[in-house]
Amino acid sequence: MLRDIREINGFKVVIVENERLGGKVAFDLFQEAYDKGATVFGLATGSTPETLYEQIRSSDLDFTDRVSVNLDEYVGLPGNHEQSYRYFMEEKLFNEKPFNKSFVPDGLADEEEEIKRYNKILEQYPVDLQVLGIGSNAHIAFNEPGTSFAALTHKVKLTDETIEANKRFFEKEEDVPKYAYSMGIASILRAKQILLLAYGKEKAQAIHDMLYSDKTEEIPATALKDHSDVTVILDKEAASLLKD
Repeated sequence: MLRDIREINGFKVVIVENERLGGKVAFDLFQEAYDKGATVFGLATGSTPETLYEQIRSSDLDFTDRVSVNLDEYVGLPGNHEQSYRYFMEEKLFNEKPFNKSFVPDGLADEEEEIKRYNKILEQYPVDLQVLGIGSNAHIAFNEPGTSFAALTHKVKLTDETIEANKRFFEKEEDVPKYAYSMGIASILRAKQILLLAYGKEKAQAIHDMLYSDKTEEIPATALKDHSDVTVILDKEAASLLKD
C-alpha cells in the first residue's frame, strides 16, 4: 500500500498513491491510537479527512466512551446550517459513530464567552490525537499566515481567498461567513500526537514549505516543528516537491 516512508526534519512522512489509500493509512494510525487508550480525538472538517471518516464509519470502533473536539466553526452559522462544521461532522461521522461528548465551537455565541468556554474544554479534555489538514498557504485550522504561534482559541477574520473559495457553497456572496472561531496554534501543539493529511498538487508548495523552511509565523504549519510526534500523509501530487 505504501509507496514511501521518510523522516524529513523531524516529521514522519508517508507517501501513498492516492487520497483513498491515504484514508486507509490514516485510519490505521487512528485505530492504533484508539487501541493504546486515546480518549480525546481532535477532528478537522473539509474534504481532506473525508476518506479517513469513511474508514471510521465502516469500522467496528465504538466511541461512546470517547470525546471529540473540533478545530473550528464559522461565526454566525447555527449548528444545523448545512455549511456549518457541526453539520458536516454530524453528516460525515457523528450520526453513525456518536461520541460520548462532541465539542464544536458555537458560531452564534458571544465572542468572549465562547473563547473562554472552548479554552476551558481543551484544558479539561487534552487531545490525544489531532487530525489536521493544511491550506495552500500552509495555514492549519483557520490560523492564517501571521498568526501568533502562542495563540489559543480566537476569532479569525477570514481571508479574501477563503471567502472567495467558499462562495460556491452559498446562494449569495453576502451569506458567506467573514469570521470563524478557531483553535490557536498553541492549542493544536498541545495534542500528544498529530496526524496531518494533504492531497493534491495545490498542497505541494505548502508541504514543501512546512518541511523545509525555518519556523516562521508567515508559514503557520512550520509551528509543527516544535512537536515531537507528527505524521504527515501525502498523495503523490502533494509530495511532488519533496527533495529526493
